Amino acid sequence: MHEDRELARESTGSPSAAGSAILTVSALNRSVRDLLEHRYPPLWISGEISNFTAARSGHHYFVLKDAQSQVRCVMFKHRNQYLSWKPRDGAHVEVHALVTFYEPRGEFQLTVESMRQAGVGALFEQFVRLRDRLEKEGLFSNEIKRPLPAWPRTIGIVTSPKAAALRDILTTLHRRNPGINVVIYPVTVQGEGSAAEIARALQNAGSRAECEVLILARGGGSIEDLWSFNDEQVARAIRACPIPVISGVGHETDFTIADFASDRRAPTPTAAAEIASPDREDAKRMVRALAHRMQQRMIREVEWRMQRLDGLTRRLEHPRRRLEGRLANLSNLQGRLNLALKKGIESRYWRLGAVLHRARAAMPRPGEYRTATDSLSMRLRAATHSRWSTLTSRIDRLRSNLDHLNPQRVLERGYSVTRTVTGSVVVSSHQLKQGDLVSVTFAKGSAKTLIESTTPGSEIERAV
Repeated sequence: MHEDRELARESTGSPSAAGSAILTVSALNRSVRDLLEHRYPPLWISGEISNFTAARSGHHYFVLKDAQSQVRCVMFKHRNQYLSWKPRDGAHVEVHALVTFYEPRGEFQLTVESMRQAGVGALFEQFVRLRDRLEKEGLFSNEIKRPLPAWPRTIGIVTSPKAAALRDILTTLHRRNPGINVVIYPVTVQGEGSAAEIARALQNAGSRAECEVLILARGGGSIEDLWSFNDEQVARAIRACPIPVISGVGHETDFTIADFASDRRAPTPTAAAEIASPDREDAKRMVRALAHRMQQRMIREVEWRMQRLDGLTRRLEHPRRRLEGRLANLSNLQGRLNLALKKGIESRYWRLGAVLHRARAAMPRPGEYRTATDSLSMRLRAATHSRWSTLTSRIDRLRSNLDHLNPQRVLERGYSVTRTVTGSVVVSSHQLKQGDLVSVTFAKGSAKTLIESTTPGSEIERAV
């Protein structure tokens, strides 16, 4: 910042600064760099690549130019490693860059943060809009995906006859299962009219119905190269086709509308062939395993039936032996029946004797009953007289106790009850004072008395 102030003073032409405003080249370049980097935010810039160089350090150096101007650019390794394509001279690109100034050489340049091929941004936006619209329609729903056949006998391939992807698919199918028939539906996979041609091939394959599964394939390329597979009519043709479709378009990082619409996406055409075809060696191992399981099941079934036959043989016996056994059982049952009848008769005989004995014991005897009645009457009269005497004596005793406790009897002995005008019984001279009016109750009658004086209880006691 010190150098910036010096540069500013020199630009004003101040005489006082004429002798001290001399800048170094480094200070000037640093000031210019700060000015540029603070003046311009990161920008999107389009142009043509020229003089492209990939350094051993991994950084990319090139010139971005148009018809009138050019600017040097650098894209460091930690940024260019995310590119899915290789830049080259003459390629039209759009870069997201920061305007910088390289101090050591005093050069104005762009530090590139990201790069895309010119027009890719618009194509990608178009791709996203179409993908979102078809997804809202339910064209990519998992519920409408068709299952792939486990053992297809014929596989259809929709691709270009000249494509390397077709050779990879055929090689994979022959390696995995050479007995599978292959039907090729030739189409152009790039350029004008290719999308309509792909849609017609899918319709043709569905109407001919000569294969159990279809592979829609193409090798890798830029977004422009794969654009035929981002067409709406291709997506609708995939869903309208009655045959399950496997999409093997581009590389693993490439995604197209056909991938979302197909019943199964494969990362590469080779992977699509592996998904569509069962491996012959796996099939052989499965058949051997099934044969072994069937053999074991048959052996267990035969052994079980032999055991069952042995059991039935042991249960089978001669009719005469069976009749003899039944006769012996019948004789045994007859003996048990006779014994049970005999025991039953004896039990009933003893029960009848017990009932007769009880009946005789329960027969009425008038003489005995009369004697018992007379005895009970005498005992009842004696008990009644004794009880009456006891209760009379108790009543007399209680009456005597009540007489002793009767207040009237106390009054008849000369005592009296003194009450205040409020009705309270006077038990102490402390309850009264001179001039109080009291009521005195005697054994017969009462009187009202005026208190002239009171004597404490202690004096009375001494007097007594």
